[in-house]
Amino acid sequence: MASPTSTNPAHAHFESFLQAQLCQDVLSSFQGLCRALGLEPGGGLPQYHKIKAQLNYWSAKSLWAKLDKRASQPVYQQGRACSSTKCLVVGAGPCGLRAAAELAMLGAQVVLVEKRTKFSRHNVLHLWPFTIHDLRALGAKKFYGRFCTGSLDHISIRQLQLLLLKVALLLGVEIHWGVTFTGLQPPLKKGSGWRAQLQPSPPAQLASYEFDVLISAAGGKFVPEGFTVREMRGKLAIGITANFVNGRTVEETQVPEISGVARIYNQSFFQSLLKATGIDLENIVYYKDDTHYFVMTAKKQCLLRLGVLRQDWPETNRLLGSTNVVPEALQRFARAAADFATNGKLGKLEFAQDAHGRPDVSAFDFTSMMRAESSARVQEKHGARLLLGLVGDCLVEPFWPLGTGVARGFLAAFDAAWMVKRWAEGTGPLEVLAERESLYQLLSQTSPENMHRNVAQYGLDPATRYPNLNLRAVSPSQVRDLYDVEAKEPVRRMNDKTDSGKPAAGSVGTQEELLHWCQEQTAGYPGVHVTDLSSSWADGLALCALVHRLQPSLLEPSGLQGVGALEATSWALRMAEHELGIAPVVSAQAMVAGSDPLGLIAYLSHFHSAFRSTPHNPAGPVSHGSMGTASAVLFLGKLQRTLQRTRAQENGEDAGGKKPRLEVEAETPSTEEPPVPEPDVLVTPPSQHQEASTEDLCALCGEHLYILERLCANGRFFHRSCFCCHTCEATLWPGGYGQHPGDGHFYCLQHLPQPGHKADSSDTSPESQDLPTQSEDNMPSCPSTPMAPQEGTSPVPSPSQPTRRLIRLSSPERQRLSSLHLTPDPEMEPPPKPPRSCNALAHQALEESFVGWGVPVQSPQALVAMEEEEEDSPCSSEEEAEEEEDVPLDLNMEQALQNLAKNSGTMNNHPTWRRTLLRRAKEEVMKRFCKAQAIQRRQNEIEAALRELEAKGVELELALRSQSSSPDQQKALWLEQLLHLVQKKNSLVAEEAELMITVQELNLEEKQRQLDQELRAYMNREETLKTDADRQAEDQVLRKLVDVVNQRDALIRFQEERRLSELASGPGAHG
Repeated sequence: MASPTSTNPAHAHFESFLQAQLCQDVLSSFQGLCRALGLEPGGGLPQYHKIKAQLNYWSAKSLWAKLDKRASQPVYQQGRACSSTKCLVVGAGPCGLRAAAELAMLGAQVVLVEKRTKFSRHNVLHLWPFTIHDLRALGAKKFYGRFCTGSLDHISIRQLQLLLLKVALLLGVEIHWGVTFTGLQPPLKKGSGWRAQLQPSPPAQLASYEFDVLISAAGGKFVPEGFTVREMRGKLAIGITANFVNGRTVEETQVPEISGVARIYNQSFFQSLLKATGIDLENIVYYKDDTHYFVMTAKKQCLLRLGVLRQDWPETNRLLGSTNVVPEALQRFARAAADFATNGKLGKLEFAQDAHGRPDVSAFDFTSMMRAESSARVQEKHGARLLLGLVGDCLVEPFWPLGTGVARGFLAAFDAAWMVKRWAEGTGPLEVLAERESLYQLLSQTSPENMHRNVAQYGLDPATRYPNLNLRAVSPSQVRDLYDVEAKEPVRRMNDKTDSGKPAAGSVGTQEELLHWCQEQTAGYPGVHVTDLSSSWADGLALCALVHRLQPSLLEPSGLQGVGALEATSWALRMAEHELGIAPVVSAQAMVAGSDPLGLIAYLSHFHSAFRSTPHNPAGPVSHGSMGTASAVLFLGKLQRTLQRTRAQENGEDAGGKKPRLEVEAETPSTEEPPVPEPDVLVTPPSQHQEASTEDLCALCGEHLYILERLCANGRFFHRSCFCCHTCEATLWPGGYGQHPGDGHFYCLQHLPQPGHKADSSDTSPESQDLPTQSEDNMPSCPSTPMAPQEGTSPVPSPSQPTRRLIRLSSPERQRLSSLHLTPDPEMEPPPKPPRSCNALAHQALEESFVGWGVPVQSPQALVAMEEEEEDSPCSSEEEAEEEEDVPLDLNMEQALQNLAKNSGTMNNHPTWRRTLLRRAKEEVMKRFCKAQAIQRRQNEIEAALRELEAKGVELELALRSQSSSPDQQKALWLEQLLHLVQKKNSLVAEEAELMITVQELNLEEKQRQLDQELRAYMNREETLKTDADRQAEDQVLRKLVDVVNQRDALIRFQEERRLSELASGPGAHG
């Protein structure tokens, strides 16, 4: 507030400027300030110094101190680094404004044009730690007092634009509103410069403005001419955003935020949501800012079923077009999801208004994302050079669940400003471009974990931000095509060359190479003579020999005597799938009959791709470490069979006496240990359904199956597009699905009906199902009340087994599980700083963030009270303190902090490190959420790539199978191309399996965390107050916890064995 004795009108204008919450109010108050001081807006950095010198006002001193501290960094050369450079910035989004402010600090003359006339986007952006520090250093707390108070790590787009707009105006950026950039106007003659084509007719001064740098930040829909954009497509992804009015009542402030939860690792929440409301989501995020902001990914079938979409269209623009979306149904959908996620504690949800006065809720498509091939270009005409750079969405469209948009946008803005500085220093165009492209290569890989930890040192120099920086990763000769000079000979880009159709290096190669490899691997086996890739494999002996060569412990060759061709082939196919991770492409019947030579060639090429680096050793076995890309596929296959056996036991079916334990399945068979399939299975004839099946027809739709379309599961072949969840139609991945014995359909684990229950009735039509309102009946169960675990949710040891022997927990370990309420010594002083990373402590602090998510809660009001205290308190030295780098703590100090954190009173006595602790905890949640969403995005991209490969494979297979008169050379080329596609498919499937391993890790981690919470709740009760039901439930939770720990141990062993195998087969392993 202004001093009551102040009569200076400039002081009042400055206070209005600080407090303005509308774009027009910011502009008018700043113009009033400039008039009161006798200055013209847009005067560059000298204008800032004049304002600071003339406005001798106590309220402005802290802001001047921050801006001066930033501008005093040596890289800016006291505002003279780019004093002769003229820049045009297009777009007043957060990235455009941040780039403009940085260029102004360098001393450049900066003009910014924006087609809009107001800021109206309520959507909330996640901020990385360095962006929080960066904005604080620009005076964010002065412009927006609620900026990142407490453990908050986000801000609405509108508020971010407002505070950056104020900074840009103070630094002398000239801003023009309601002006649209439509293109460049090249210089007409020597001596003139580059200008902009603007609509509508701009002022004369702006129309004649000549510049030598153009920074485009106009969004993904506008990329300047000359830049090439690449589309990254994935599976259909529909996002829904909703903004509700934030009345800032006490009840609203007590509702905790949701930093992000994904179905990948928390299926129980989304299953509860589906049962209560009929809404099927992939993820959901809730942030509290100017509005209550929700963003979620919804499934198309759910939107169709609930009447949000009128009709299913294959074209995304028609599917989500305004004529196909029912606004009222979309509003009910968003309101019901938000109400459920917050446990109904936000009360009556009223939509905020968007820029057009309508409810601020929308559905958008993020199936494909655009990415520029290059980040900068140089154009030269009549001797006038123009440097063009991209920042923000027109450089890389962000994937919203990762929360990387504003962070990477700011990094790109810094990199672009560094490029302009190098340009102003006189560095050659090719050197500037090469350096910029070297930085661009790092952008998509950046995360808070792989950047410099000390965010206080971040500056314009890339070396302060990126560790292991190599500014020569791209050479000047590689960017010649980014330098356009009039009358210059055009440079042909490498990716513009037509595809010769030949397979890439390292592919399977010719049919002769595959045959030669098979002959080498099967040499020396009695009765095996491989002379071709068709009839030589009909008796099954050659395939058995190949499998034995790669896995000698399965069977001795003498054991095949007297075994029929069909039985031997069936055994070899099954062993290759179960023990080598090679999925069948052709049936045993087709191999014996020789009816599918192309399928056999494709199948054998999979062996070659996975084991081609294995040195041929006729006398010795192949090591398990040489299994290459099949390892993850193999592990997931064993996991899937474990789940199937477990479910068969739950249904009372015969599981062959196998112990349903993942760790048993995960072990690789060796000569000392028998394999999972016993030797007495080898001569067992194929089952009836296997005999009747054929690889030529899909087991679900009955349509023809081509080679690249074949997906084998449970001994049958499917189209990949057909093999999906019967309820939600999601693609099924190994280890993540089950088959219901009643109806025979396949389901994802979320929708898999429990034993003895029918399929979920959520498959009803839109007419018969409506969105229910939140009520006591469909509310999530009270989180503080431990619920008895549902049977069949995870494989557990038999109840008859001794509990103590099975658990193997020592007394200290049991004490650690029950140490939630340890009381610290009241005389002990707390440490000055919390640890940077302490997962156990982070999980403890996160308990308040999971109200309504099935997690016990200690004190949900603690975080809210602390944040309210922070919001009400003025900016103090604490703000500076939390910007300092945290110091790592030793184990004793970390344990002391952990004990202190469990006492809410002690935590409240030290809000500074408690606030940092809570922020660290939220970062852990966000890190896990981002990891899950990155996996899901990559899975969708792999699925889209596989569809493209299948389409190409169908064309090649039809050409090869047709009785055409094509020359043999052409057919050989087609076959090589088909084998190349098969190899690419196998590579993608292997990558997909690697992702699913990580999904299993996330899922088990979440299960263990939830079971830990349940166990603590039981163990903290007095023994005398426990009922028999409580003790039984506690025992069940403990068994499940041990089972989950064992499953995680199996994953760890798998990863360690693979790591050792890679080391053993590495370049240095042989000498």
